[in-house]
Amino acid sequence: MKIMICGSMTFSTEMIKLKNQLEKEGHIVELPCDIDLHLQNPKAIDDLDEDLRHCIKNKVLKTAFEQVARNDAIIILNLPKNGVPGYIGTSSLMEMAVAYHLNKKIFLWNELPKSREARWAHEVQIIEPIILDAELNKVK
Repeated sequence: MKIMICGSMTFSTEMIKLKNQLEKEGHIVELPCDIDLHLQNPKAIDDLDEDLRHCIKNKVLKTAFEQVARNDAIIILNLPKNGVPGYIGTSSLMEMAVAYHLNKKIFLWNELPKSREARWAHEVQIIEPIILDAELNKVK
């Protein structure tokens, strides 16, 4: 299966590990287009002004949506962040919406937080993603 890994760029190192695991299982895997920037400079995500310029100049969202379109599925690497278990950021939510619209398979690495704890979890539940519980054998 052709799979795009999505998630907060805070998880860039973990995305590389997941890519390697998926490829060992025979999948073809794409990473976010700007992952190298974040691997080289993990603090880049915290400089919102610079991040904005980078994303606009490099058409990061448009490229991400094109990546979603050319893959069979996406996996949202929703690790804990900012005290939120199963964190999903706004860019990943947009990628998930595109995947949903295009009838792509949508996998979440971990369970979602309760909707009362993170309001966006309600919308994600409407999409009915497949929860992997960190188990690659569920990627089918």
